[in-house]
Amino acid sequence: MSGLYTGKGDGGTTKTFGCDQQRISKATELPEALGTLDELNSFLGLAKIRAKKAQDSSLSIGKKHYAISAILRDVQETLFIVQAEVAGAPKKVGKLKVTYVEKLIAAVEEEIPPVVSFSIAGGTEVSALLDVARTLARRAERRVIAVHELELRNVSPHTRAYLNRLSSLLFALARLANHKSGVVEENPTYR
Repeated sequence: MSGLYTGKGDGGTTKTFGCDQQRISKATELPEALGTLDELNSFLGLAKIRAKKAQDSSLSIGKKHYAISAILRDVQETLFIVQAEVAGAPKKVGKLKVTYVEKLIAAVEEEIPPVVSFSIAGGTEVSALLDVARTLARRAERRVIAVHELELRNVSPHTRAYLNRLSSLLFALARLANHKSGVVEENPTYR
């Protein structure tokens, strides 16, 4: 047996923490939520590397400066906590993580023009990647909420709030990446 696979999931089942070692179908809500969180976390890794290569825009909160890549790295760490909680481990996102994200969003809002309309994704490569990550975060949130509402797991209020704020943070960072690069946002014409 390899250290990279067990072969036990070949029949379409898996197991997670807290499932009393029972195998569950991979086609159910719980593995779907976990897979979507994993997909988001992996995509954030790509966005983080591209942000570093693109001279990494930074954000100031008080005397501290945060590079977009460092913010994304922190989000990745927090998503591991979310994944563990959804899998059934005794881990939860704390209120401080939610407050941190809210402060980051507020700091971005101070640096960029206000939102006046929907905007077309793109501008810079980093902005486009962050917009894709935003959509993945929204999907992950929906999947985790489904797990919670179906009572498959009791997902903590702070974890749910974090996931809700995360898509807003990624939208804000996408706009910041464009703004710092001098790219003017394009709005849909609806024609």
